[in-house]
Amino acid sequence: MASAPTDLSNVRRPITEAHGLPNAHYTDPAVFEEEKHALLFDGWAGLAVTADVAEIGDAIPLSFLGMPLLLIRDRQNTVRVFQNICRHRGMILVDQPRKIEGAIRCPYHSWCYATDGKLVSTPHVGGPGQNKHDGIDRALLGLVEVRSHIWMGVVWINVSGDAPKFEDANAKLLERWAEFDKPLFHGGGDSTFTLDVACNWKLAVENYCESYHLPWVHPGLNSYSRLEDHYHIEEKGLYSGQGTLVYRQVTGPKGQVFPDFDGLCDKWDTAAEYITAFPNVLLGVHRDHAFAIILEPLGPEKTREHVHLFYPVADTDDTLRKLNATQWKEVFVEDIFVVEGMQRGRHAVSFDGGRFSPAMDGPTHLFHDWVAERLNARRASAQAAE
Repeated sequence: MASAPTDLSNVRRPITEAHGLPNAHYTDPAVFEEEKHALLFDGWAGLAVTADVAEIGDAIPLSFLGMPLLLIRDRQNTVRVFQNICRHRGMILVDQPRKIEGAIRCPYHSWCYATDGKLVSTPHVGGPGQNKHDGIDRALLGLVEVRSHIWMGVVWINVSGDAPKFEDANAKLLERWAEFDKPLFHGGGDSTFTLDVACNWKLAVENYCESYHLPWVHPGLNSYSRLEDHYHIEEKGLYSGQGTLVYRQVTGPKGQVFPDFDGLCDKWDTAAEYITAFPNVLLGVHRDHAFAIILEPLGPEKTREHVHLFYPVADTDDTLRKLNATQWKEVFVEDIFVVEGMQRGRHAVSFDGGRFSPAMDGPTHLFHDWVAERLNARRASAQAAE
């Protein structure tokens, strides 16, 4: 039995009066299901990175909120996302990462698909030895492709297919970071890691958006990039985060540093920015590297964080790359006790969503407002359809 819709009226108030999201938005499976559609399926969500399928023919099966998907780099070197099921009887096509040398063959009845999704073979479909049938139009039975877009090395998907084009939906963020719209090179195996966190995915967003917690949770980082060096980044309905006026490049034992991105303005000599592109992609840009954290919601109280580091050139110093990944992992691990603590706190029945510091919590409040707006819009649409 579905839960009654939560009351979001207090969430959308001005920050001086607003409450945070009700507890059910972090603990209730029914609300998680509602948010799956309103927040993650209806817009542009992060799924993976292009480096996951680095070479032509590479294919990896993924699950996105229970939906079986297949990420593949086709013969034309295009990264695509398909539903990972055969159009015949819904059998899973690829159950582990592999390179597709020929066609994607269904293990059940051997229907075969090209890497661009076209159905190319239907053995015995018309009877023994008859591989065609008038009732089976191969042109209409290719793999179901999920709308996708590549930006900042991330594969973004729109499951519903109804969102505006990625370039339109995220125009303001693309304009803000236009200087970084150039080839990014994934650092490889030592530049990616995952963190399993016992919290709702939204708490990871909320924590990432703000710098208020730096002095107490990240004392090492705050020793040189202090709380007072940070500023808010807020674009209503689109993204929020923080920036710093003091970025210190990682330096190797011999004084080596990563090369800078070409064509950056002077701002980036000392600055860095950290933005959540709603709903689930946490991005960071610096003069010499960038990163993406894709939040994979595994349930109301469990999230997997996929962290990837990118550089301006393909060949970077191994020692420096490992040092950079280690430092960032230390920072991100420092946040785990906070988001898990807040998750446990959402089981306190008298907690009313909490309050916001008008001076320090603007980016988080903006995210809550976006969540509430998207949910209200979906509820209104469903009610109008009844």
